[in-house]
Amino acid sequence: MDNRAIGFMDSGVGGLTVVREALRQLPLESVYFIGDQARLPYGPRSSHEVRHFSEQMAAFLMKKNIKMLVIACNTATSAALEDLKEKFPIPVIGVISPGSRAALKVSRNRRIGVIGTEGTIKSGAYERAILSKDNSVEVFSLACPKFVPLVESNEYDSSIAKKVVAETLQYFDNKDVDTLVLGCTHYPLLRPIIQDVMGPQVRLIDSGAETIGTVSALLDYFDIAKDSAGDQIEDHYYTTASPKSFNQIASQWLEINVKADKTEIDRLSLEDK
Repeated sequence: MDNRAIGFMDSGVGGLTVVREALRQLPLESVYFIGDQARLPYGPRSSHEVRHFSEQMAAFLMKKNIKMLVIACNTATSAALEDLKEKFPIPVIGVISPGSRAALKVSRNRRIGVIGTEGTIKSGAYERAILSKDNSVEVFSLACPKFVPLVESNEYDSSIAKKVVAETLQYFDNKDVDTLVLGCTHYPLLRPIIQDVMGPQVRLIDSGAETIGTVSALLDYFDIAKDSAGDQIEDHYYTTASPKSFNQIASQWLEINVKADKTEIDRLSLEDK
């Protein structure tokens, strides 16, 4: 048993979709979350830069004495997962492998779509993860660079969002996919619009939500789940930008009153952990 918190990190508020699932599935566990809003979006950045920023977020959370790290960001997972696994003495989990497994499980016609940031799609991480498990599948990948700004500006339920999503997803009109992976943790906030555009016949896979199943299994495997009789550690939320927008979106999405602290991480490194 281990009563320390689980750390979650993302480029912005998207990782809160993973936290929401953690709060639902793992109510005894405590959460430390950091969103690097000051430097988003991560999607257009080089893998080297994303890896560097990811190491800084990880170093920040390690200073908080977390017991497990969840990279609640597909772009950071594709760029930094293996690096952080090697450098950290705790379990480190990304969101791509759980999402790819879930897509393969539900797809019937073996035609799977993937949407994500430029960085995630360019990396080919989802295609590799899916095809390594079943090379008979056809994967259709699409970068959606306009989606993250919609979420971060709290426009994810607006008429603008509906227009942008509809125009962007026209790519899939003749692809006959029966499954679509939401390959960015921001995208579940756009889920109702995406589902409406794709149609009810297409199954949407929330890679972040799928990840919490892996987290739960690893908590048991390493015997580090929280003891129900242990002291409750308060959840903490951090952002590298102004907390005002973060608090608004987080409070709406998590349905709790979130008051994040602003922090600076641009001078941290793994050596500081």
